[in-house]
Amino acid sequence: MNPTLALGIDIGGTNTAFGFVDRRGQITHKGTIPTKGHLSIGLYIEALCEAIEPIIKEVGHRSVVGAGVGAPNANFYTGEIAFAPNLPWEGIIPLSKLLKEALNMNVVITNDANAAAIGEMTYGAAKGLNDFFMVTLGTGVGSGIVANGKLIYGHDGFAGELGHMIAVRDGRVCGCGRKGCLETYASATGIVRTANEWLEREGVDSLLLAKKGNLTSRDIYYAANDGDALALDIFEFTAKILGQTLADAVTITSPQAIVFFGGLSFSGAFLMDPIRKYLEQNLLKIYKNKITILHSELPDSDAAILGASALAW
Repeated sequence: MNPTLALGIDIGGTNTAFGFVDRRGQITHKGTIPTKGHLSIGLYIEALCEAIEPIIKEVGHRSVVGAGVGAPNANFYTGEIAFAPNLPWEGIIPLSKLLKEALNMNVVITNDANAAAIGEMTYGAAKGLNDFFMVTLGTGVGSGIVANGKLIYGHDGFAGELGHMIAVRDGRVCGCGRKGCLETYASATGIVRTANEWLEREGVDSLLLAKKGNLTSRDIYYAANDGDALALDIFEFTAKILGQTLADAVTITSPQAIVFFGGLSFSGAFLMDPIRKYLEQNLLKIYKNKITILHSELPDSDAAILGASALAW
């Protein structure tokens, strides 16, 4: 009996999503568990397997070819997660080995944004593109870089970390230990940091004051949608840093497109329009008017699941 399904697992900073995917890219079963709240990686693996195993029993273990996993700082070559700043476990985690033992199947892992890029290239907005950036704007800023039709891993498996390019010299402290990384400004977490800093200014007037101390990126979007001047300025500031940094990154691989994915990217014109503006303003002339800005065509949580499942095939 030939396997008919692959298991795709997307480990995010807040939640972990998983799905069983057939060869046509259709997700037949899926679920989620919290990534946080487990005292050890062992207890997290137990909770994940407890959620997955009933489905394996339903579809039949022999129907599943294996599992692919997308996770922050996951190394395709070694099967390990190494010093991921947005995950609750420190150091080097032999995730592929642990999951292989727990699920009794082959497991392949890659960076979460790389998995999203594979999913987008196979099923979504990047289908048919050989050169593009996949940029995920979630708890952090992730990225997958495809050049000449191939995902770039580098010699050690860690290539393509746009979220940890220094966007502001001597800027905000990042979870990675450095200062001024792009994700400290352009992620959902980063835009909230900006809002909280700006709300401390003397004489500030904003709808966001009512949420001070308990802000989310969604609150900033709703305030901008209501015409709040501070919220609109926050989006402009965030887009400027992101657009400028991406303009620098373009010089490395000259992509056809930049595909955005993740919660903050759903801010629409508040974020995407100024990103286009600042990207074009800062591009080298030979790259101007050549790069398309796209939004993922896959459901919010499914791009990484689909991409991860492709690793299993």
